[in-house]
Amino acid sequence: MSEHPRRIVVLGSTGSIGEQTLEMVRAHPDRLMVTGLAAGRNSQRLAEQAAEFGVDLVALADETSAERFDETVTKPLVGPDGICELVESAEADLVVCAISGVAGLRPLMVALEAGIDCALANKEPLVSAGRIVTETARKSGARLLPIDSEISAIFQCLRGEDPSEVEKILLTASGGPFSGLSAEELQEVTADRALDHPTWQMGRKVTIDSATLANKGFEVFEVHWMFGVDVRNIEVVVHHQSIIHSMVQFQDGSVIAQMGLPDMRVAIQFAMLYPERVSNDLPRMDLAEIGKLTFARPDTERFPCLRLAFSAARAGRSYPAVLNAADEVAVEAFLADEIPFMRIPELIERALEEHQAFETHTLADVEQADAWAREYVRGLL
Repeated sequence: MSEHPRRIVVLGSTGSIGEQTLEMVRAHPDRLMVTGLAAGRNSQRLAEQAAEFGVDLVALADETSAERFDETVTKPLVGPDGICELVESAEADLVVCAISGVAGLRPLMVALEAGIDCALANKEPLVSAGRIVTETARKSGARLLPIDSEISAIFQCLRGEDPSEVEKILLTASGGPFSGLSAEELQEVTADRALDHPTWQMGRKVTIDSATLANKGFEVFEVHWMFGVDVRNIEVVVHHQSIIHSMVQFQDGSVIAQMGLPDMRVAIQFAMLYPERVSNDLPRMDLAEIGKLTFARPDTERFPCLRLAFSAARAGRSYPAVLNAADEVAVEAFLADEIPFMRIPELIERALEEHQAFETHTLADVEQADAWAREYVRGLL
């Protein structure tokens, strides 16, 4: 244990991951302290968090929300530039990146360029700009630590192992809330039903992505970039109970799995206190009570988003940025009741088919592909 508490900045502090991150800070006040908080629009909750943790540095992505912020607590920084300024100013040892969507990319890059370790909860930066993100981390010496439960599982399975001996990554998926529905029934899915995930408590965007299996496709990019695994050596396996969070198969045929109850706080604590494993009061797994573990192959006919993600990952160039942006716009439209559930993969596929791909060497290239996809999909709407 270090002499001083680890200084944490939480980006997306009022969301599901952000709240659970702060819960783990409360559980380990001798090891963790908060030096900066950033949120989207929830100014009231951000003010409560800042007051509780004694944080002076806060930021809101939305100008109107910033005007409603209780400035007796502190004065917030505003907008994307404000969030980046917060990262630069907070003197953090670790930035927890939990801003939904590609909006989290710029502050992540600011942290990595400064050599600050980042615990990554949102997948979109590695989907859109995986090569740029990982090369920046390598050059600055900053560590990328996964919070996503499946990616954390792989990270844990590989501890002490030789990466060259990995044969395959077995990435588990719960199958989402609609794994038992027919193609016809999927046409009738509503946003309220899609937001009711059977095993995980997550934010709205990632819950819809889980229901379409886009989320699992995004995790393929995480595995590829974080662990240097060829996309052809990543296999998705549906595991309904969400007890095995993922597995690594080695070249001698051995398979190592990481298991536990579906509780994001385990992965969050592991990332924030890495490389230590620290005792906690979280619920423990009872295998006899669970009884059985079942597995199946994913159905990419009913859930095309997974197929589209693998295709974009193999094609590379600007396709991944288009995949991500098209998904963000389509999910927003579904949540606003503007399109039916199965229109989400249709819109993503149309964007990928129509896109004229190019190399993405810089963030400006990524932003260009992202902007094109958003405009194209909105045009289809």
